[in-house]
Amino acid sequence: MFTSPHLLRSRYFMPLFVTQLLNAFNDNLYKNAMVLFVVYSVYNSEAAETLFSGVASAVFILPFFLFSALSGQLADMRDKAAIIRIVKAAEIAIMVVGAVGLVLAWQGFLTELVAIPLMMVALFAMGVHSTFFGPIKYAILPQHLKKGEVLAGTGLVEAGTYLAIMGGTILAGFVAVETAAVLIIVIAAIGYLVSRQVPPAPPLSAERHVDRNVWRSSRRLISHTLHNHEVFYAIMAISFFWTIGAVLFIQFPPLAKNVLMASKEVASLFLVIFSIGVAIGSVAVNLLLKGRVSARYAPGSVVLMGVFVAAFYAVCRMWQNHVVPGELLDVSGFLAEPLAPLVLLSLLLIAVFGGMFVVPLYAFLTTKVDPSEASRTVAANNIVNSGAMVAGSLLALGLSAVGVALIEQLLLSAAMCGVSAWLGVLLCRAERRSIAATQAAAGL
Repeated sequence: MFTSPHLLRSRYFMPLFVTQLLNAFNDNLYKNAMVLFVVYSVYNSEAAETLFSGVASAVFILPFFLFSALSGQLADMRDKAAIIRIVKAAEIAIMVVGAVGLVLAWQGFLTELVAIPLMMVALFAMGVHSTFFGPIKYAILPQHLKKGEVLAGTGLVEAGTYLAIMGGTILAGFVAVETAAVLIIVIAAIGYLVSRQVPPAPPLSAERHVDRNVWRSSRRLISHTLHNHEVFYAIMAISFFWTIGAVLFIQFPPLAKNVLMASKEVASLFLVIFSIGVAIGSVAVNLLLKGRVSARYAPGSVVLMGVFVAAFYAVCRMWQNHVVPGELLDVSGFLAEPLAPLVLLSLLLIAVFGGMFVVPLYAFLTTKVDPSEASRTVAANNIVNSGAMVAGSLLALGLSAVGVALIEQLLLSAAMCGVSAWLGVLLCRAERRSIAATQAAAGL
């Protein structure tokens, strides 16, 4: 059962699946409610809007770079289910702080002096929260699932994550900011209650000492992955993919407002389409691979992703020549435009092929290492990913600062897909060498 729907009925998988789904939903409800409100209601210049979007992305990503080594050690050396419950309890307090910031911004009370800093503090704390939850949601799968179910479980987690992102993004774009402030607290509380049903996942490592020096432990963690070429190239390919993703996600809200002349509801729709596409790609590549962990489709998938980023650029160019600047288009007005289907289709296909590229690579992180090291391998990936995403955010901000138009930055994202394809090729070669070595050792 390569799509493994039976996993969704399993008490070993379902509570974790729902917990991470609610986690992704709440993250994106809060983050997008904050960014869309500030971009559309506080600032009124493309430069300021891009700067805020980039800073918000960097603030959320920074904890992954700082604390992933610590989170990976804890996840391998302590009960993973217990850590999940602690993290989900902390989310309730974090969302209270974020809700206060949203309400103050809605009221227009000390927006830049108090409300925005409060929202940023909560965003940073949610980044810390996700840093400690992230390694567990992948590393716990080999512990609870059969070997042939791990890729399917990873695909379901990824598909569920992006469907949750879709749901949170929809709400962020369509509900009032004061409603979002209440919902994020309620969802955090529900997530904690569900997390209590995750079965125990005791440590598989006899080691109990945790190195709390984040710089030393991060360096050791990354260097530990270098000897495994499959894992190393998977991490590099995933990281470069998320560099592209960081650039695209920073561009979406300002691009929707200033290039496509679209309202925040349409900006939310773009992110929804993107999330649907990644979910489709996650399931599709699992069906193609039939449960086997392999990077065979990675290079071709990311090349096609780059092709459709270039297509999205071309459609945006045509849109600029076609639509007369004026009032922002609502969803119905946007969909009535003749070029709207091309915009949405190109976004969808970018995401489909992006999902097909990245999902199998995550499975490498947990199946190509000893189970006792799975969390630390995912954490090493998160460190490199977050550094790459911060670099992508800084690159987008730098290009905007020197006057490169948002729409022209799309071409950079398309070109970067070529580098990801090269890394995918290197991973495929490492995979073939590993298979040949295994067969030689077995005398085949």
